Amino acid sequence: MKFLFVLACLLAVAFASDDRSSVATEQAQEVNPDSFSYKLITSNGINVNQQGHLVDEHTQDVAGSYEYTSPEGKVIKVTYTAGVNGYKPTLHY
Repeated sequence: MKFLFVLACLLAVAFASDDRSSVATEQAQEVNPDSFSYKLITSNGINVNQQGHLVDEHTQDVAGSYEYTSPEGKVIKVTYTAGVNGYKPTLHY
């Protein structure tokens, strides 16, 4: 369930833009029974990465990042982990 929440948040950020159009320029995903990873890069500079693995039957550890350029031209990057200790983001700019 945490994975779906984090994925939804990331996709919302990845596809949110002002009036700029974008297309995916690179996209990769790997889904296994006990792990996953995906990567998305768009033509307007959005970059999303996420990896996760099962810790046990009910718990996943997830780590990832997303990056975009603000309307002011500043590159914003958020790295995060999510797991038994909650969602822990770190903002870099």
